[in-house]
Amino acid sequence: MSNLTLVQAINLALTQEMEADDRVIILGEDVGLNGGVFRVTEGLQQRFGEDRVVDSPLAESGIMGSAIGLAIAGMRPIPEIQFEGFLGPAYDQLVNHAGRYRTRSRGSVTVPMTVRVPVGGGIHAPELHSDSPEAIYAHHPGLKVVMPASPFDAKGLLISAIRDPDPVVFFEPKRLYRAFREEVPEDEYTIPIGQGKIVEEGSDLTVVTWGAPVLQCLEAMDSLPDDLSVELIDLRTIYPYDADLIVESVKKTGRCVIVHEAPKTCGFGAEIATMIQERCFLHLQAPIQRVTGFDTVMPYYKLELEYLPEAARITQGITACAAY
Repeated sequence: MSNLTLVQAINLALTQEMEADDRVIILGEDVGLNGGVFRVTEGLQQRFGEDRVVDSPLAESGIMGSAIGLAIAGMRPIPEIQFEGFLGPAYDQLVNHAGRYRTRSRGSVTVPMTVRVPVGGGIHAPELHSDSPEAIYAHHPGLKVVMPASPFDAKGLLISAIRDPDPVVFFEPKRLYRAFREEVPEDEYTIPIGQGKIVEEGSDLTVVTWGAPVLQCLEAMDSLPDDLSVELIDLRTIYPYDADLIVESVKKTGRCVIVHEAPKTCGFGAEIATMIQERCFLHLQAPIQRVTGFDTVMPYYKLELEYLPEAARITQGITACAAY
């Protein structure tokens, strides 16, 4: 076991998969010589060479299109999009091609690639560097969307993503890259895509979240009265998400608060709330609450923490739901 940050756990997963399978290659802007803007791929080009860790031109559509071609040809490419705001230029390639080739070819062609993308706010970045677009990509059939919140989960989920026969968008919460350390096995292991996790067990109220807000939810729970028992679920996979885990918890607690960084309108929390209403209606004792980002462009860093669902707002949402 090693005590690793999220960055180190991802780097270890990449290293081990590249050692085990020479079809695995990395491509993206500054991923090689510089090791990526967050140094996630640091040392990999020196270890595996320029043919397997490829510094690409500044062209997201080219990165994505090249990765799709490589995947169809039998490779296991891992394109990195430097920040989530830069996924826009690659949207057509990712959604209309990578996500559809299996159906378009009636199953004869698959696109086994993992698109790594730093995501979310909380690091005082400029515009187009702090958004949470997971609902956009979860909406498109053919894509899987993953967002780990811990080093242990990041390694196991990334290995699963690399080995998956279909395209996986692997969102990495940049606020958590070096936020804390966790024991991570040095040996290979996987975590199934689509399997959520109960972070804290409880009996009075369910909180559902993913990514960086997992830490803010834990902080909020520390300030709650001792007689309020809250169950915290980390989805880990946005699509396909673990609906059964949520249903089981909400049927037990009767109350639910959903927390995410993205704007409220059409955020993925709306999908979860609807699913709960469809499957748990007779068990609900209060309206489902959402604590989210606001329906506005992510502000610059002076107001960034006012936008994000920090612990104080999460506490208010939990308290209101519990008191209904």
